[in-house]
Amino acid sequence: MSGLIATLTVNPALDIAAQATSVRPGHKTRTFGERYDPGGGGINVARVVTQLGGKALAILCSGGVTGRYIEDMLSTAHVPTRSIRIDGVTRISVTVRDQSNALEYRFVPQGPELTAKDCANILNVLGELEASWLVASGSLPPGVPSSFYREVARIAAERGMRFALDTSGGALAAALGSGIDLLKPSLSEFESILDEKARTLMSRKDQAVALVRSGAARMIALTLGSAGAILATEEGAVELPAIPAAERTGVGAGDSFLAGLVLGLSAGWSSETALRLALACGAVAVRSTGTAQVDRAGVEALVGPVPCG
Repeated sequence: MSGLIATLTVNPALDIAAQATSVRPGHKTRTFGERYDPGGGGINVARVVTQLGGKALAILCSGGVTGRYIEDMLSTAHVPTRSIRIDGVTRISVTVRDQSNALEYRFVPQGPELTAKDCANILNVLGELEASWLVASGSLPPGVPSSFYREVARIAAERGMRFALDTSGGALAAALGSGIDLLKPSLSEFESILDEKARTLMSRKDQAVALVRSGAARMIALTLGSAGAILATEEGAVELPAIPAAERTGVGAGDSFLAGLVLGLSAGWSSETALRLALACGAVAVRSTGTAQVDRAGVEALVGPVPCG
């Protein structure tokens, strides 16, 4: 389906965000201002793409009451979904912001264990998918082999879809060189790939381009937090500074960045213009509360019209 950005979330979560006057060990922490959001990397990407007027499809594993609640929230947000039933119960993640020191505490379960049948069901769904892009984002839960995203990349290539990946650890290492069109590592993930530190902006740009030329991925979007981001291709690297924003949360900011980047690239924007849109999405996300709360008006106030709607 032309223009459709499909996302895959193997390990979604019901995200609860709250505030507390202070967080102290051994004491009961009373929270307030609770917010509930559907979470997980791919889900966040699909939500932001939809908010910006793009066409998205969120493919997710769903189990138990929490899984159904996530589906209901996505339906309310008008995000098209394709759910893959699992026997386990979808996890709940909790983020608490301590008002006394402005620190954020995040509690993230590993998620339910998936079976070989569950993994096969996911791949079967992808094998029938028609989309311009497939974005796989997030961790792999127990039971899913670290090579899983290599299989996803293979199917994307067979189906003529461009493939974007945002993951970490063994799943990231195993996926390198598998035909990834866009890889989005953080600095720590990038350094884990290199097995060395990337201390300066110039070295990071050079190393990102070298990694692309090695065949790890066709494009690498290296996010650097308050230092901005780098988008590297075989031809070279574009670097842009972060857009200033009063940070209230970091939850879903990287996913929001990825949503903007893929949306811009899918519209045929230049690398620099798409990167600017990505940074705007990330800036709006961090200044909001909850998970990946990005609105089109907020983004367009920073970069002008987005390429949809």
